[in-house]
Amino acid sequence: MKILIAEDDTPSRLVFGAILRKLGYTVTAVVDGRKAWRAWQQDHYSLLISDWMMPDIDGLELCKMIRAEHSLQYTYIILLTSMDGKGSYLEGMKAGADDFITKPIDEEYLAARLHVAQRILALHKTLHLQATHDFLTGLWNRGAIMDNLQKELTRAERWRTPISVIMVDLDHFKQVNDTYGHSTGDALLCEAASRIGALLRPSDRAGRYGGEEFLIIVPNCARDNALNLAERIRRSISETPVHIHSESISMTISLGVATHGGEDAATLIDVADKALYRAKKAGRNRVEFSE
Repeated sequence: MKILIAEDDTPSRLVFGAILRKLGYTVTAVVDGRKAWRAWQQDHYSLLISDWMMPDIDGLELCKMIRAEHSLQYTYIILLTSMDGKGSYLEGMKAGADDFITKPIDEEYLAARLHVAQRILALHKTLHLQATHDFLTGLWNRGAIMDNLQKELTRAERWRTPISVIMVDLDHFKQVNDTYGHSTGDALLCEAASRIGALLRPSDRAGRYGGEEFLIIVPNCARDNALNLAERIRRSISETPVHIHSESISMTISLGVATHGGEDAATLIDVADKALYRAKKAGRNRVEFSE
């Protein structure tokens, strides 16, 4: 578990860091809320331990800023305080804090609070996976992949970088279900998802858009590279049959590619979907680009 510490008191910060490293955690320590905010934006920290009172951005404001981001990964926040009174704790909880530790630091108490944090983070991860991933293929579900697309479009517009999307549809999938049964159809979907995932970069995203249709988000990728990726995916799926039980089943896909030209997420999907329709109409097992 990666922990971020925001503490402007040097002796306290050093003590915290030493205790956490002794307990086996990876620790990044900064001296104020603004540096903590920048560090949190650049990397994911499972847990933030922040002093309540800091110059510039204090612990309460830092909590509010992090919670306003609606990150796909949850950060558990512990506020450090020497203040007494339920009002202070209530104010911290409303700002987004999960727990509190009163200074001076007690090592055993800190270890106990971290165990609580780990249990809650594990539960949150399980619930998050169930809420955002397709239970069959393990890819992002439709709602989550659309959220990813919106975030990537915002990032692309901010940094003026290209972004493309690829719509993928398994050809003649109903015929497979009718001939071999739905369990075989499910196996084909899982195999297609696996082959797609094997060709993607860490920054790319793939989701099950619906039925036998997948959506791939390719950030920092213009037309030609997106077309090349789509063609590699097509070959990966079409060139090697899938062996299920005693059957060898050939599988092909049709793909529609669109590169962002200022459209919103829904319009960009529609453009890629029209290219996919042209691929189907032209005979399937092919890639088409939006005109």
